[in-house]
Amino acid sequence: MSGVESFLAGNGMGARAFYRVVRSLLNWFCRIFWRTSVIGGERIPKSGAFILAPIHRSNIDTPLACTVTRRRMRYMGKDSLWKKRPIGWTLSALGGFPVSRGTADREALRRCILVLESGEPLVLFPEGERKSGETVQPLFDGAMYIALKAGVPVVPVGIGGSERAMPKGKKYLRPSKCVVLVGQPMHPPRSEGRTSRSDVRDFTATLHAELQRLFDTAQELAGVRPSR
Repeated sequence: MSGVESFLAGNGMGARAFYRVVRSLLNWFCRIFWRTSVIGGERIPKSGAFILAPIHRSNIDTPLACTVTRRRMRYMGKDSLWKKRPIGWTLSALGGFPVSRGTADREALRRCILVLESGEPLVLFPEGERKSGETVQPLFDGAMYIALKAGVPVVPVGIGGSERAMPKGKKYLRPSKCVVLVGQPMHPPRSEGRTSRSDVRDFTATLHAELQRLFDTAQELAGVRPSR
């Protein structure tokens, strides 16, 4: 499936119904197995596009991110996963859309903006790949650039306990408490014309500080560290 085809494949009524069923099952599993609690879910926009920007410490962060809202959210995935049509349709129905590895970042940015222009929420992990430890790593500018370009808010999310529940490099799940803490939506500054590098840097620095605050609190609530 091409990028456009796979994007459209995920927008049918059947695909959306499939997403609701799978999301409900994931939500149930997260709440039972990891005793997941979502705090601040009312801060998620009820309509319109936005970027969900979670901390990334584990493979389970993606299903945990689904628990914050019933709205379908979109995710990037490597295009090789879409080679077989049934699998490609399933991934698209679950909110995924393909991005070619090794291609210019411009193409990935274009597809992200296409998702937002369609009015759907987009999940971007601003740290990039999974990290480890209690310190939020330097953020990529991509999420902030896309938010500024599309004129949509960014919702920061701290996830506590996910690294303990499934550390990087491990293939098993531990029934450990997880907490998903949703921050206030951050609205990008309005700019006329071209997005400046300084706006992107400033917005990224603000997001970094807020993610660290949310991550610290979520970790304490999950019992990963003693409260101060």
